[in-house]
Amino acid sequence: MKLEKVTAKPGRRYHDACGAAHGLDLIGERWALLVVRELMLGPRRFGDLKKDLHGISANVLTQRLEGLEASGVLRRRKLPPPASVQVYELTDWGLEIEPVFIVLGRWAARSPQHDPTLPISAVSIMLSFKTMFDPALAGDAALVLGFVFEDETFRVEIRDGGLDARRGPIDDAAVVLTTRPERVAAAVYGKVPTAALEAEGGLRIVGDRAVFEQFTGYFHLPEKVGLEASP
Repeated sequence: MKLEKVTAKPGRRYHDACGAAHGLDLIGERWALLVVRELMLGPRRFGDLKKDLHGISANVLTQRLEGLEASGVLRRRKLPPPASVQVYELTDWGLEIEPVFIVLGRWAARSPQHDPTLPISAVSIMLSFKTMFDPALAGDAALVLGFVFEDETFRVEIRDGGLDARRGPIDDAAVVLTTRPERVAAAVYGKVPTAALEAEGGLRIVGDRAVFEQFTGYFHLPEKVGLEASP
């Protein structure tokens, strides 16, 4: 089979035929992969993306969106009335990166330099559930939980040894938490008692709180790697 040469779009490239190298051509620019992360659970507006990507400038965000769109990773579309606003969403091909992102997240969490107390977005905490969920600990549990972060709602379901997290209605949730993503991370990964978080303020639980207590037991951060001493 004859291999065809494809002319690359302008920009910094590795000029390497390795698929991983080309993957970095596509999403290796600073902020690019985090933009993709924020779109994994559905379309977002420009302002929503900027709000949840702490430290990114409007100019850089525009550049990354344009680059990812040109590469076919995401697309723009206008929501129908009454919203009538422009949003960005991943293409079907763009969504295929989720397993790679999850493996990368679990791998990086083993770094001694990883700081789980830093700010985390709503989408990040939902994806972390998919990353750190331990089916062996959950067994045959069947749970539905709702999370409210400002004006966004997320539904998390554990069933048949799997976990599904998505943005959407939470009418069937046994328990609903209204809080900030950092508070959820403290409870799930830091194992901070919910009573302590409630006492500090910024956390409201409606429904069967025992369901959330049970839920927190199905996750743990991976063991850190040991750093080899220099010879």
